[in-house]
Amino acid sequence: MKKGNLDDMVKGWFVGQFEPTLFHSKDVEVAIKKYKKGDAESTHHHRIATEITVIVSGKVRMNEQIYKEDDIIVIEPFESTDFIALSDAITAVVKSPGALDDKYDGKFDA
Repeated sequence: MKKGNLDDMVKGWFVGQFEPTLFHSKDVEVAIKKYKKGDAESTHHHRIATEITVIVSGKVRMNEQIYKEDDIIVIEPFESTDFIALSDAITAVVKSPGALDDKYDGKFDA
């Protein structure tokens, strides 16, 4: 049995190709991400991975849409999103497949 702590992980990512990680995998990445009200991520997209975000607690805005606790958002490859925490928030995030260099700034421009 392995034991870890989210505070020791890179931005909450505990499954994937990160160092450190609790479970090394190229197939999937998993994180529990903690945000303070006002924390934000700029518009970005992925070209390989599908990203699934579950709002565990709090309220966030992504692409001008407000999401709250228990909402699940699926962002397919080439879909762009931004993010702002409207309150303190916790999210669970799954990316499949795992792809470390698959985050691109801005909207996808075909």
